[in-house]
Amino acid sequence: MLALVGPTAAGKSEAALSAARELDRTGIPVEIVAVDAFTVYRGMDVGTAKSPAEARAEVAHHMVDVLAPEEDCTVQWFQGQARQRIAEVRARGALPLLVGGSGLYFRAVVDPLEFPPTDPDVRDALVARHATDPEGAHEQLARLDPAAAARIEPGNLRRTVRALEVIRLTGRPFSAFRTAWDLPHEPRSDLHVVGIDMDRATLAERIERRVARMLAGGLVEECRALAGRSLSRTARQAIGYAEVFDYLAGQASLEEAAERVRVRTRRFAARQQRWFRADPRVQWRSDRVAAALVGAAKERLPNR
Repeated sequence: MLALVGPTAAGKSEAALSAARELDRTGIPVEIVAVDAFTVYRGMDVGTAKSPAEARAEVAHHMVDVLAPEEDCTVQWFQGQARQRIAEVRARGALPLLVGGSGLYFRAVVDPLEFPPTDPDVRDALVARHATDPEGAHEQLARLDPAAAARIEPGNLRRTVRALEVIRLTGRPFSAFRTAWDLPHEPRSDLHVVGIDMDRATLAERIERRVARMLAGGLVEECRALAGRSLSRTARQAIGYAEVFDYLAGQASLEEAAERVRVRTRRFAARQQRWFRADPRVQWRSDRVAAALVGAAKERLPNR
């Protein structure tokens, strides 16, 4: 399994397609698995910089256009779906290439992270019981799960109730679900990760051009088509959409909206870089990114 990670606008999609084409020519079929919280949505193409339909027809893409914008994309759901797609790609004798900039979703797919269940009825009952006594709820948590209680302020009823909810639903301490998160990034012999290394100034220029392309390529029209729909909490978080919705509602000029998109994108890219810098498995490349992916595949699959 190969992976290509890095900040938004760094050129991951182009490098991945180039590597997939080259590997296919050498007899190693590749299928791309998008690791992104927003390209999963149908009808959100321009603002998510989704690979064009022609590219997706040439090289199989997975986890793209699989949800309606009204549906939430939880990390737990994404984990299960992406792992299933990866298994199917392998079963066909192809090489999965994970491509994306969502560090959380990437770790959920490649690391043994657990996501505890939730039940609104159980949660509501706990809230009703402890609404006037958050300290009492925290004392109960301290008896059942001292490690979790030590991480939560006694007055934080929301987090305390969440921990109690998980204990009631699973019979396990809430803190047990943090184990994999707290462990170092797990080395995997079947995983090779390449990261696109790009200096801040160059990345800022690329973000500037991307926002301009989105506006020229129909982002306003795309948002206008979505404006009357009940977008899910996840879909509403996609950069570019809230800003253009404000423009359509007359709450900002188009240039003001564009500047907000640029600022949010730069900040998001910086967070992405910090996240992946903390992962020692990532091998950083500032050039010849596709060649690095091709070389890794040929080295690990010498008989293909």
